[in-house]
Amino acid sequence: MSIACSKYVAAALAACVCAAAANARAEDKPLWEVGAGVSTLAFPDYRGSDQRRVYVLPVPYAVYRGDFFRADRDGVRGVFVDNDNVKIHASVGASFPVDSNDNDARSGMPDLKPTAEIGPAIDLTLWRAPATGAKLTLRVPVRFAFTVERSPEYIGWLFTPRLNLDVSDFGGWPGLNLGLFVSPGYGDARNHRYFYSVAPAYATPSRPAYTAGAGYNGLEFLASLSKRFPNYWVGAFVRYDTLAGAAFLNSPLVRTREYFAAGIAVAWILAESAQRVNDKD
Repeated sequence: MSIACSKYVAAALAACVCAAAANARAEDKPLWEVGAGVSTLAFPDYRGSDQRRVYVLPVPYAVYRGDFFRADRDGVRGVFVDNDNVKIHASVGASFPVDSNDNDARSGMPDLKPTAEIGPAIDLTLWRAPATGAKLTLRVPVRFAFTVERSPEYIGWLFTPRLNLDVSDFGGWPGLNLGLFVSPGYGDARNHRYFYSVAPAYATPSRPAYTAGAGYNGLEFLASLSKRFPNYWVGAFVRYDTLAGAAFLNSPLVRTREYFAAGIAVAWILAESAQRVNDKD
């Protein structure tokens, strides 16, 4: 399970878990922190699926605040440019596999392999209110996706701009962080075909052949709350996803146009460095 932000299950859990890195003040942040925990998630098999699973997953908690390499609430990345208003970095993501035998819409089709994504990203700080701990950021990542298997397959690119609002000490509660974001998505035909096309060989009377095209792939909203205690951290999120207007909306694999997902996690901080660094985020 990557702690980087990503689509599907990994995306929502990471948005919740990685927010913990924001709790410490700038003058008192350890260079690194490590820990472990557990999470419970209720999520559909894939975007557009009408079947969902409840996952109980281990949560690796890791934060590193180096000058170049960083792992924090924004994901795992190498930072190439970093100032008060602009960051240019590399970002990664991932998605879980789907066993087609366990999904009615995909029954008889090849399984969906787990995927990994990597690509450049630019973060632009649009507004900051130090007195209230609020920050509005536009994040613009482009990622290239590959299946995770013995012979990886390139499955196209994704463009997912995200408007993100972070509020520290939310409601006057020290250490309570609120995160809100809205993110439209776009993908090329290759990526959409991997998830939503139906080859003629797998067509049935109730599942006609279909070829997905490039374009818009829906809108995602997510809200998360997290609080860091001296030795542990707790967080929760709720996510709403709508595929209205998506390029692949007519795919027979799309059984629902909208859904909610939610999760809760707790992680224990097992160790941290004695060295402190000044981290303005």
